[in-house]
Amino acid sequence: MYWIFPPAVIIAYLFGSVPFGLLIARAHGKDLRKIGSGNIGATNVSRALGRKWAYICFLLDVLKGFIPTIGILLIVKPMSAPSHFDRVLMLWLWLAVGCSAILGHIFPIYLKFKGGKGVSTSFGVALGFWPYFSFCAVVSFVVWIAVVYVWRYVYLASMAASIAFLLTLVSAIIVIPDWKFTELWPLVVAAAAIPLMVVIRHRENIGRIKAGTEGKILTKKRKK
Repeated sequence: MYWIFPPAVIIAYLFGSVPFGLLIARAHGKDLRKIGSGNIGATNVSRALGRKWAYICFLLDVLKGFIPTIGILLIVKPMSAPSHFDRVLMLWLWLAVGCSAILGHIFPIYLKFKGGKGVSTSFGVALGFWPYFSFCAVVSFVVWIAVVYVWRYVYLASMAASIAFLLTLVSAIIVIPDWKFTELWPLVVAAAAIPLMVVIRHRENIGRIKAGTEGKILTKKRKK
């Protein structure tokens, strides 16, 4: 079944490149790249169109990562491979499909490779890696919501969620007897790379937080 991975990687990238946030804004007569941070993700959609459309954009961006990764699981069943080598190789190929969807969102071919930050699509990819990343994704999402609720900064929430994701995965491998590090180490490597990706993709946000100019979300505007 190795033949299915090359076309799956290409399809995942093209699907991940679809700029749903930009398309939603254009349908309302707005250019998302000229509003707020200029980002094409759900956070900027919230600034431009409100929470309702931001939730829709978030869901669509999540599906960009979820559909390719869960599709591979249903077709190939990577962890059912006959040998240890095949299972590890299948995990890397499975990760390649997920990473391709994320790269499509960050560097979309349709927008001259200038896209979003990839957090929502990464969440979708994690949900699709059943069961290894799925529970970790739920835990990290809860952490994301909690941090956003308390501090209102998307970057801080994304950073905290990415760290929680890694810690949850490592804890699960230690606790669950059937989850062996010798086979699942590619997933640990991928999970460890997530916080680094969050930092790189949020460099401007970090600078604005230090300068005190970073906008908060879920805050009500005061009436004059």
